[in-house]
Amino acid sequence: MQTKHNSNTSQLWAGLVFGILFGFLIQKGGVTKYDVIVGQLLLKDFTVLKIMMSAVLTGMIGIYAMKSLGWVQIKPKSGSFAKNIIGGLIFGAGFALLGYCPSTIAGAVGNGYLDAIVGGIAGILVGAGLFAALYPKLNQSILQKGNYGDITLPQLFRVNDWVIVIPVAGLIFLLLWWLEMAGL
Repeated sequence: MQTKHNSNTSQLWAGLVFGILFGFLIQKGGVTKYDVIVGQLLLKDFTVLKIMMSAVLTGMIGIYAMKSLGWVQIKPKSGSFAKNIIGGLIFGAGFALLGYCPSTIAGAVGNGYLDAIVGGIAGILVGAGLFAALYPKLNQSILQKGNYGDITLPQLFRVNDWVIVIPVAGLIFLLLWWLEMAGL
């Protein structure tokens, strides 16, 4: 997504403000706690899933509303099945080993949790370094397997954005409601 106005400084300030707000909200939501994350991985505590689905719901509606108003343009990166599978495996391995994802690591560091400070920051730095070093070669070969381009679902089905957004938002809302009613 790229905004139509080109002030890098204001974009950086907006990113900082939204990042601080995001960190505050995930900390208040409890997802910076190791026990909550492990509970999600063990399918005993669905706090993380509910927060992530709420974020997807809010973000999806917000982004497409801003697009409809002409405030932003959506420019997705080209994707492939290989990128999704490999990225998911790496993300999942790090998540399972440490009990944090990148955003919850940042929140846990803010809370002063030593495991996040040592393991999380080291993992992020090593992972980012390996990614940067290996990406050029991998992107020319394996990461292009199953390339599906930079298409969105509305573009794929050749429909108005809201024909996809409204039903998906409804499904997410119903799933969130069901999780809450089931006490999960």
